[in-house]
Amino acid sequence: GMRPRRARGGIQARSQRGSFGKNWWARRWINAMERLVDARRLSRGQHYARSGQVLSMDEAGGGITARVQGSRPAPYKISIRVTPLTNSQWRKVLDQLADQAIFAAQLLAGEMPADIEEAFSAAGVSLFPNRLDDLQTSCTCPDYANPCKHVAAAHYILGERFDDDPFLLFRMRGRTQEEILAGLRERRAGKDAPPPDEEEVEVVEDVPGLDGDLEHFWDTGPQIEGFSVQVRAPVIPLPLLKRLGEPDSSSHVTLQ
Repeated sequence: GMRPRRARGGIQARSQRGSFGKNWWARRWINAMERLVDARRLSRGQHYARSGQVLSMDEAGGGITARVQGSRPAPYKISIRVTPLTNSQWRKVLDQLADQAIFAAQLLAGEMPADIEEAFSAAGVSLFPNRLDDLQTSCTCPDYANPCKHVAAAHYILGERFDDDPFLLFRMRGRTQEEILAGLRERRAGKDAPPPDEEEVEVVEDVPGLDGDLEHFWDTGPQIEGFSVQVRAPVIPLPLLKRLGEPDSSSHVTLQ
């Protein structure tokens, strides 16, 4: 129940009211944590995060370490880890992600695909921690509860880190951005390439009128009756030129 010592130079949460996390994956992480912490410690953790009590946060050994200023002179040391997926599990995940090219495109752009959890579920795993043993936390404070309010404060700051770097969650699960994209490129290349024993055969479909009678090839047939052509002036005159803008070579030419 003691008030924390005032921290200087700490990491102040961007969210000063309302919910934490701007993007859906950051909120999803925070929601997973909030299921494990009682309401009183959550409230204190939010206050700590917004007051800058989290002094530092770093990646270390596949997890997160942080220092949180509490009521004692020495800051408490926090550790947050997520159980990494095995190599076999990651192979299944990448197989699922490679089935849809949009996943690779969005991940390459640094975005978290909205349906990515479905791909992980199809591989029999979860991207976000959904079991107690998926998430390991520790704090050097004397509170008997784990996660405590100091761990909660670090979780909220970590959620905002996910906003800026969605691949941080992948790294905590055991794969870097480069490893994931390389795995997707390898699988997509295999999907797009033709089978090695399959020869490409050009198929020419039957063309009406091309039955050996080349003399009448250019004659119109009965299909012309259903062909409609409407020639109209464009709504905006010279649309292509106006889209290109003023030419660089002359400043005297204008489009009326």
